[in-house]
Amino acid sequence: MKFIKNLVKLAKQKQKSIVFPESAFSDRIIKAVLYIQKHKIANVILIGDESSHIMQNKKLKNFKIINPKTFAHTEELAQELYQLRKDKGMSLQDSKQFILDPFYFSTMLVKKGYADGMVGGAEVSTARNLKPALQILKNGKDNFVNSYMIMVGDNKITDNPFFLTDCGLCENPTSNELAIMAERVCGELKTFTKLTPKVAFLSYSTYGSAKSETTLKVKEAYNKFSSSCPEILSQGEIQLDAALIEPVAKTKLGDYAKYYGKANVLVFPELNSANIGYKAISYFGNLYAIGPITVGLEKPVNDLSRGATVKDIIYLTAITVLQCD
Repeated sequence: MKFIKNLVKLAKQKQKSIVFPESAFSDRIIKAVLYIQKHKIANVILIGDESSHIMQNKKLKNFKIINPKTFAHTEELAQELYQLRKDKGMSLQDSKQFILDPFYFSTMLVKKGYADGMVGGAEVSTARNLKPALQILKNGKDNFVNSYMIMVGDNKITDNPFFLTDCGLCENPTSNELAIMAERVCGELKTFTKLTPKVAFLSYSTYGSAKSETTLKVKEAYNKFSSSCPEILSQGEIQLDAALIEPVAKTKLGDYAKYYGKANVLVFPELNSANIGYKAISYFGNLYAIGPITVGLEKPVNDLSRGATVKDIIYLTAITVLQCD
């Protein structure tokens, strides 16, 4: 797919360092990083015992492997972790234990600049993989983190990628959070593509065809977004068919439309509909889903599905590279 090939090409130009906390216990990660390093998509950092890694696969002898127990800066990382979390009740002794955990250790490598980004979650839950990042790298500006999916493939609606949020983290976002999500994802779309963002704030209602607490929340989110980002085409509250299909949009929106169909940023009202929606679009529409991709952190940390393939890991790594400053 052209979009994915372009992602990989752009990632090669940046050459950022990405850390993989699960390399000591994930065969899929090892297969992926061998490809990533060979094709220079990223500079790979593995976590664990060097001799164990090389015994697992001799090709890893040329990789950068960091052991938290012997790393020269582990004490420094533990002290920094303590300073960041002491107000939340973490003691210095606790921080020295936590820093030996591969996920906390990897996140602190990113925090302190020893790595540019992190990819994990192939073998553990989202909570296990992202909890350190949410504690350590949370952006104080908006004080919440969200995720999105990229849907790729040819179908009868569009052959361009489109972006869905939030499919993995925010269970019941406020109208203000929905507006911020949309702005963040538009920024990502502009980073990865040359497309003009067309945002749809989705609902079961189109411009007042139904009224409820949910539809009013979506309408308010749209109003906030259109006010703060007037240069970006956006509509809401709007039903999915009116957001995507030009003839339906002309029928339902008439002369009030800012655009007719082919929205490429779909903002769902809450997590249930978003998660169900992206999976339905993926399986019934035969589209490839990339993500979830995390936004709202100081530095990029991304979470794989436990069902992720080697290909999924490679593509999410390329995206993580592109999120790096």
